[in-house]
Amino acid sequence: MENSVDKRSRWRGSLLAGAIGDALGAKTEFDSIDRIREIAGPAGITDFIPAYGGVGRITDDTQMTLFTLEGLIRAHVALRLTGDIEVGYFLQLAYQRWLHTQGVPWDRARGPKDDSVQPDGRLVTNRELYSRRAPGLTCFGELEAYGKTGVRGTIDRPINNSKGCGGVMRAAPVALWTDDPSQVFAVAAESSALTHGHPSGYLSSGTFAVIVHHLLDGRSLPDAVDAAKAILVRWPGHAEQLPALDQAFALAEQGSPTPEKVESLGQGNVGETALSMSVYVALTTEDPNSALLASVNHSGDSDSTGSVCGNLVGAMYGEQALRESWLDRLELREVIEGVADDALAEFGPDAPTGDQWSVRYPAH
Repeated sequence: MENSVDKRSRWRGSLLAGAIGDALGAKTEFDSIDRIREIAGPAGITDFIPAYGGVGRITDDTQMTLFTLEGLIRAHVALRLTGDIEVGYFLQLAYQRWLHTQGVPWDRARGPKDDSVQPDGRLVTNRELYSRRAPGLTCFGELEAYGKTGVRGTIDRPINNSKGCGGVMRAAPVALWTDDPSQVFAVAAESSALTHGHPSGYLSSGTFAVIVHHLLDGRSLPDAVDAAKAILVRWPGHAEQLPALDQAFALAEQGSPTPEKVESLGQGNVGETALSMSVYVALTTEDPNSALLASVNHSGDSDSTGSVCGNLVGAMYGEQALRESWLDRLELREVIEGVADDALAEFGPDAPTGDQWSVRYPAH
């Protein structure tokens, strides 16, 4: 079934399923499985639970994923125009625009290298994104710090020792950046190092983006993980992420997922476990919808594991396999689909040109 799905469906499915998983877990982040069953019933989460004033509402995970993608599109526009760009800088500026949507005035969010009066581009002008959805303290704090100092975190110059999942949960769009998996890994790791300085915080992102990259091309999940691991082992600091993935595969041999099995891999609040838990669930389910439910029914960081697992299974099965009742109620569905299609256009053989495109995706 998987190989009959075209890349556009896989790509859109990855972003949409990530948002669905995010929304499914939004209400119960870090609630115990017993508490989840009290809230949702004995079967646990089986559908959206009202959160943030509505049903199907996403969190900061999907917001930041969208800004990652917008930053990559703008970087690629600049690359076409100039032939040489620093992609990490474009991603930093994208996250500063996200920070502004979280209530930080632009003159404090933009950073000292930017003297613009107001932010520009497609996403920041969408008022629906101006809503704070429990953003991670590390992401928020480090982006605020950049707004003051203009000092960008890098792999060589880490700004902290955090390995929180705030890097991996936003990294799926990097899968589209290039046909070179090693470069996908490097850019995804760089994107996370802007806010998370521990190797498990950024190597999980690189590994994840490469897995999604190969899934978009129709490879099986085990093959995609093997290809990502072959790159991961070349990077220093992989001593936590590599065995975490191996544990996911070993656990998958025990059959269908349960909350207890999922929790045995961790809480999903750090990079290596958010990825390993998501891979485990994707390995042990037969369709994206059951995977999404399994990925949020545990006593951990349910919206982030839902988001990461959703990015995986959406790429595996395509958007047409996603439950229509979830898509119909998903917040920002049209925005997600629109930016997804814009990315395919920009990274395709005939990238758009003209004033309208440059207003939507300025090359700075």
